[in-house]
Amino acid sequence: MTHQAATQEQLEMHGITKISHFNKARIDLSPRTRLETVRKSSEDFRHYMLNLDKPVAFYQSIDLIRVPYPTKYGLLNASKVWSPFMHIMNRMFVVQFETPVGLKTLLFSPSDIQGNAETPFFKNLDAAWGPLAKPMGKFMAPIYNDVEQALSKVGLRPEDIDFISYDHLHTQDIRKWLGSNKQKGYFPNAKLLVMQQEWTSTQSLLPPQQQWYCPNGIDGIDPGKVILLDSSVMLGESAALVQTPGHTEGNHSLVANTPDGLFVTSENGVSAESYSPQHSNISGVRQFARSTGMEVVLNGNTLEGGLDQYISMVMEKTIAGPSKRNPDFSNIAPSSELTSYWGFPGLKPTFYVGQMKFGTLSK
Repeated sequence: MTHQAATQEQLEMHGITKISHFNKARIDLSPRTRLETVRKSSEDFRHYMLNLDKPVAFYQSIDLIRVPYPTKYGLLNASKVWSPFMHIMNRMFVVQFETPVGLKTLLFSPSDIQGNAETPFFKNLDAAWGPLAKPMGKFMAPIYNDVEQALSKVGLRPEDIDFISYDHLHTQDIRKWLGSNKQKGYFPNAKLLVMQQEWTSTQSLLPPQQQWYCPNGIDGIDPGKVILLDSSVMLGESAALVQTPGHTEGNHSLVANTPDGLFVTSENGVSAESYSPQHSNISGVRQFARSTGMEVVLNGNTLEGGLDQYISMVMEKTIAGPSKRNPDFSNIAPSSELTSYWGFPGLKPTFYVGQMKFGTLSK
C-alpha cells in the first residue's frame, strides 16, 4: 500500500521544512549536466547551511557492532586487497536540534542487532559456518553496544526520542523501536523519518534487492508512526535530510552543522577514501581513481542506480567540504565505516573518522 507523503503543514508541526535546493538538479538527460547541476546545488546548499550559523545542540556517534562485508562491494571495483571481507563499524548517531516547536532528538541508524541478523545475506553467511557459527560470530561480528546500552551511556531515556531515521532500510528491522501489530515500541514517542520512495520500495522488493532487506522488518507498523518525505528537508536550522538516491532508490543522507563543520552521514560510501580515493593508501584504490577519473568509490552491493549513487556521493562530499582534521578528505561520517582488523589484513583506512561528540545534551 502506498501512503501519502507529509504535507508542508504536517511537517511544520514537527519543526521540519521542505527545501527546494535540489528539486530540479537531476532532470536533464545528460549525466554530465546532472552531475554538475547537483554539484552547484550542493555548493549553494552548503553556503546556505553555514550562513545560518546554527550548530546542532548536541551530536554524538556511538559504536554498535562490527560486521563483515564483502570487499568487492565496499570498495566497488577499486581494491586489490586479497581479503574477501572488510569490517565495517555500524554506528548510531544522536542529534539534538532546536526547532520552532522546541528541541528535538533524532536517532540516526539505531540498528536492532538481533532483528537485523535475519537479513538473508547475513543469515546465509552465518549458516555457512555450520557448528562454528557461534565462535565465528564473535570473531566476525563483535558487539560494542546495543541501542539500549548506547542510549543509556549518552544519558537519554526511550521516551526522550522524537525521531528515528536511516539513510536507507537495508538490513533494518524497526518493529522493536516503533511497535508492530498493536505491540508497543521501545520508543513510545518516536516517529520514523523516511523517504516515501524507500518505504514503498521496501514493500515491493525485486530479487536483486531481497538479500539486503530484513524480511518483515516494517510489517505491522502504525502508519501514524511514519512520516513519509518526498523531498529534502531541514530539521530546524541546524540539520537536514537530503535525498541521495542510488545506493537505494529512496536513499537520504543526514547533514549536521557542528563546531567541526557540516558532517554528512550515509552508507553510500564506507570510508573517507570512498570520497577521496586519490588519497587512499589501500592497495588499488588510488590507482583506480587515477586510471578511471572516478571522483568517488561506490558502496555497491545492490547498485539500484549506479550513476545516481555516483552523483549523490559527489553531492555529499560537496556539502560536507574538507575535514578539519585532514583536509585531504571530506567531512563525511559514514553510518557504517571501514575499520582495520587483524582478521582482514590490508584494509586499514587511510583516514578514520571514528566516534565523535559535540555540544551538551539536554534531557
